[in-house]
Amino acid sequence: MEPVQQVLDAAHFAAEKHANQKRKGGEPFINHLIEVAHLVSTALSEPDANLVVAAFLHDTIEDAGVTAAELTERFGQDVTSLVLEVTDDKSLRKKERKRLQIEHAPKLSVRVQTIKLADKISNLRSILSNPPANWDYERKKKYFDWGKRVVDGLSAPNPILKTEFERTYQRFGEVQP
Repeated sequence: MEPVQQVLDAAHFAAEKHANQKRKGGEPFINHLIEVAHLVSTALSEPDANLVVAAFLHDTIEDAGVTAAELTERFGQDVTSLVLEVTDDKSLRKKERKRLQIEHAPKLSVRVQTIKLADKISNLRSILSNPPANWDYERKKKYFDWGKRVVDGLSAPNPILKTEFERTYQRFGEVQP
């Protein structure tokens, strides 16, 4: 399959698997996946279709009940490995998953660090533009600070995305009381 077709196949697959899912602020979840894939694709110095595909699919195992075997059959082992590396273990409590993201950040492969960074940028942007209705200033601040701890732990962050993360992180202080 040609790289462009592979990326579009991943977009279609992700849209199907996340069709009924919304973000905490209410927007369709697929918008998040498109944003993460776009951020990844625009920050690469060399084309990497599998990394963009994995960006589209990064939440399919964690949130949509897709198995690693399904991903491997459709998208190959490289994509599946990338997705697995960025997938949280949902059997753990949320607090533990968040702690493990900080702990594991320095150990992530360089390619997965790119997805992780794009994911955090997208999450922060969403909180800025369309926050969950029940999140007060302190809850948003805690999320921003936790996201920064994860990103600061990355051993080889993509410089373009790191700059965008820092810019997005700064916006919180500018728009919040």
